[in-house]
This record gives sequence, structure tokens and C-alpha cells, in this order.
Amino acid sequence: MFRRLLIANRGEIACRIIATAKRLGVATVAVYSDADAHALHVERADEAYPLGAAPARESYLSIEKILAVARAAKVEAVHPGYGFLSENADFAERCAAEGLVFIGPSARAMRFMGSKSEAKALMEQAGVPVVPGYHGAQDMETLTRAAERIGYPLLVKASAGGGGKGMRVVAHADALRDAIESAKREALSSFGDDRVLLEKRLERPRHIEAQIFGDSHGDCVAFAARDCSIQRRHQKIIEETPAPLLPRTLDESLREAALTAARAAGYVGAGTVEFLVEKDEFFFLEMNTRLQVEHPITEMIAREDLVEWQLRVAAGEPLPKTQGEIETRGSAIEARVYAEQPARDFLPSTGRLDYLREPRASASLRVETGVREGDAITPFYDPMIAKIIAWGEDREAARARLLGALRDYEIIGVETNLRLLTSILANAEFVAAAIDTQFLPRHGELLAADADTLDASDLTFILAASAAAWLARLRAATKAATPFDDLDGWRMNAAAGSRLAFRPDGRELALVVAPLDATRFRLDMAGSSHRVETEANGPRMSLRVDGVRRSLVIVPDESGFVVALGAAQRRLELVDPLAAPSRAANAVDTLSAPLPARVTQVLATAGEDVRKGAPLVMLEAMKMEIALAAPRDARIAEIHAAIGDMVKQGETLVVFAEGAAA
Repeated sequence: MFRRLLIANRGEIACRIIATAKRLGVATVAVYSDADAHALHVERADEAYPLGAAPARESYLSIEKILAVARAAKVEAVHPGYGFLSENADFAERCAAEGLVFIGPSARAMRFMGSKSEAKALMEQAGVPVVPGYHGAQDMETLTRAAERIGYPLLVKASAGGGGKGMRVVAHADALRDAIESAKREALSSFGDDRVLLEKRLERPRHIEAQIFGDSHGDCVAFAARDCSIQRRHQKIIEETPAPLLPRTLDESLREAALTAARAAGYVGAGTVEFLVEKDEFFFLEMNTRLQVEHPITEMIAREDLVEWQLRVAAGEPLPKTQGEIETRGSAIEARVYAEQPARDFLPSTGRLDYLREPRASASLRVETGVREGDAITPFYDPMIAKIIAWGEDREAARARLLGALRDYEIIGVETNLRLLTSILANAEFVAAAIDTQFLPRHGELLAADADTLDASDLTFILAASAAAWLARLRAATKAATPFDDLDGWRMNAAAGSRLAFRPDGRELALVVAPLDATRFRLDMAGSSHRVETEANGPRMSLRVDGVRRSLVIVPDESGFVVALGAAQRRLELVDPLAAPSRAANAVDTLSAPLPARVTQVLATAGEDVRKGAPLVMLEAMKMEIALAAPRDARIAEIHAAIGDMVKQGETLVVFAEGAAA
């Protein structure tokens, strides 16, 4: 076994690798960008070396910088994790040239199978069905002719990567060029390779994959199939194994096809062969020559550590088990928790994790994360916060355990997809395993439900908690020596009462708070009166409103409070009645950055007339490309963005002239 291991990655996968390495007695060396100087993986590693600027191309994608760290730290092996350089054959070759063991397949196998184009050609030769498509020359004319031959709708996909990055759905020919150019830019940013392929889009397929493992002694095994059909932006958010309702004969055929691919490439290490399944047919999709994000669900049912398998195989040992020795028990389901806004087309959310309470881990529940309370979700990397993995004796037990864990997860500081995940797991079709890759598009109501609708009782509790926190802040600030010094509304000959107002979601609500003693007060609002008793103060607050007890989380921010009540979350701005009135910019008069990002394209000029919906500025954030479109027909007065600019959230990028376009 190796003595010193460099982990050329960040976040939860770096922490995951560190955990196994430490258990095996292997010293770990981490790398970090400027944005990750105080990250969790840096803290957990035995040593950590800086890579420089935050953008991935200047840090985690820099082969030269990572190899320089490997030399300085005198490591024997490099684990690339997933994403970044994990499927970069040039990096694997450079590691070998430096005398380093690359924890993954050979550069030859990586080029052979890691390229979607090469892998499809191999599977066609082996007689495995593939989705109709094109994987050849990259000039626009050739790609356009290929698209006409395949037919619409189709997919444009990055040839060298995965995870939904560099993938676009094209419904008609007019949208092809923009989709290809956009996919190429995102693929280059995420994987350092802008090649794409075209693929026919099936109507309602399931996304089924097989985890395979090969060693240098010629043995190869495949684990139980995983179903990864629940996706957004072509990226998985819920995965499970064994794949439910998959006929045994089809499961066996899939795994045999996966082993055929691995053996043909002389594959060594961990890999995943992915298929689309529609009715009783399956089609080869691609092979990922690395460990997958969802590998923990396979670990849970097989009771194996696949990172340990990777290290042992890379060290020249045979596979720990043969195909006949692999046993599985129960079911496992994983949910990916992202900092994003599902109701706004999954726009990433950036910010500081002001409050974080994770579900309690156990033998049947894993929490894998690379962040802790106080950390920031930045615009530079994938916005995944954590993976929650639940095991059960059967699928229903695993589903129920995961649902309960997600309901216990509390995050304040960024918007998340927690409500969406719980809505999916509770959906009747998901419970019945009636799932496919069109599950979310078919259930738009789950996204609408994520808009945090509150009933009157919820709102009363949220306002009561905010009033209690305001009182506590006021008392702490005044430290009154006598009742005459107190600012809580005390009067000698009249009932105590302070007027204040909160603005949740733009609505201004006036309140009167009348303290009764240190823990109780009366709350008057909108013609109703409530008696409130605070049982526990602080971020996790317990209080009774008219005798009904509930718990919630409340965290102060720069303008008021953020309150989380169950899955619902509200930001309440404390209104200052003495503040001068301000005129907010008219949303239709300007176009602003929805999050911190880098400008990759400016598609319009000052003085130009544009139609509503026309793309004006392209941004890149968290390895995702975001198009900002004209909110109305308009004439552009000013443009405050240039290619390469790093812009802040809310920064004005385009100013429109008054009135409609000519």
C-alpha cells in the first residue's frame, strides 16, 4: 500500500478519500485554491498545498501546478476523485512520466472508454445497441448534416465529460448552432476539452448504470445496477440500487455488456457503464472512467469500501472479491443536496452557510460533505453541499429513512433543493418506482411547491420568532439598569408595547410587541392578538404561540432575520420607519447578474433593438453556463459587461432605454 497520497480534488470527494486513506494508514496531501484556503478537506488532510487563483482552470485543472505539488510533497500516488482531471488522459500520462501512480485506468483505456465517441464505436463492434447519434468531426457544417440525419429532438453532449456538463437539448434546427457553441464552452471550462457528440433523444427512458471494477491480473466484476433517472439539467439528484422493477434478464444483460466493454479495454480500476432503458430494450450511453458521485449506494448494499478497492488495485493487488463472492443486501438511495433555486430553473445559489444542522449519521445513514457551518458556497465550483445516503432492508425502508433525514437537514444562508428532494421522495409515482428521466419535467408541480408557500399558522410562528429575537437583541444591547432605561416599550402608566414592521417577500407587516415578562410577550398583528412564550432562544428557538409549541431556526442577517420552519424558509427584512425612501431600479429597465459569475459572451451592443427573450449576456458560474435574456422588447442604452469580467450578484450589466424597441 502507498505511504503518501495526493488528492487532486476538493470538497466532499476529497474528504471521502481522506477518510479511507487514514483508515489504511496512508498519509494524505490536499491541494486548494484561494477560495478553498480554509475548506474542510484542507483541514482534514495531513498536509495541504496552495494552487493559486480560484477559477478551476488556474487551480484544480492545472496539471503543472498539481504535479509541482506532487514533487514537493514526495507522494507516491495521485487520486483525482471525480470531475476536474479525473478523466484527463494527458494527466494520467504525466503522472506516469513523473513516476506517480494514477488512481484510475491507464491513459490508453481512458482515451478508449472515457471518450463517449470511442466507447460507442467499441460497443457497436461488440454488438451492444447504442443510441443513434454522431461522434466524429467537429466542424459546424458536418455536425449540422449529422443532426439532420439523426432527427430532432436530439442531445448535444460533451465527449470528454459527464455530470450533465456540456449537455443541451435541441428541439429544432434553428437552435442547433447556439446549443453546440454553448456546450463547447461549458465542456472546455469543466473538462478542458470542447469536443461534442450528437445523440437521438429518447422519449421516456430510464438511466441505468453498472459499477465495474478491473484489476491488473485480468479479473473484472460488476455490481448491482443503479437507477439514476431522477435528474435536473441532465444531472442526477437521486440515485438508488438495486434498480427497482428491472427484470432480472435485463439486469444480467446490462452487466454483461458492461463487463464486455471493460474487458475489451483491458480496464483497471473503478468505472461506470451507463445505459438508457426503454421498455425491454437497452442502449449503451457512455462509460465514466472514474468513481461516480453515487458510489456510496453501491457501497451500502455490498458492504464494501470502493475507494479502498481503488487504492489496492492501483497498488497492484488483485480485486478483493471475485464476481461470485460479491453479495448485496437491502436497498440504498442517495440524494444530492445542492445550493440552488429549483423554482428558478435551478439557478445556483451562493453565500455563507450561516447555520447548518446535518441529519445524525448511523450505520444506515451516511452524510458525505465538504462544508461546515460558516463556509461559503462560491461561484467557482459545483454547488453540491452534501450527499445523504440511506440504507434499508428494502426500497421502502430506505426511502422512508432518507425522507426523514432530509426533513431533519437545516441550512440557512443559501437557498437549497431540500424541499424538492423531499417532495420527490414523497411523490406517489416515486414511491411506486414509476420513474424515468422525464420525471421532473412531468412533475412541474414539485418545482412550484418549492416556492415555500406558508399558511397563516406558519407565518404567525415565523413573525413571533422574529419578534422574540428582536426583543432579545434589544435587551442585550441596552442592558438596562432600571425600567426607565429599557427600550422594550415599558410605560409607567400604560401598557408596554413597541411597534415594528417586517417585510417578508416584499409585503410589509406591522406588529405590536408588548413584553409581559422575561420570556413572554403579547403579539398584535393584522387585527389578531397572540400570547407568545419563548422556551429556548438562540439559533434553534422553541416557542409557544397561544399554547401551541413548535421549534424553528432563526439567524440574523444584515437587514433582519432568516427563519426556517421545517422545510419552509423566510427572510424577514426589519423595516426602519425613519429610513429615507429609496427608489429601487425598475427590473425591466436593467438586466442584473443573478449571482457572482464570469462573463463569457456579450451578444448585443449599445443602441441595438432587441426582442423579449433574446440572449444578451452569457455567464459562467459553478461550472454552469447561464444565459441572461432581454426581459422585454427594448433598445439597449448601455452595456456594463465585457468578456472575462467577474461580476457581483445584483450588478447591473445592461441598461435599457425608456419605452419599447423601435
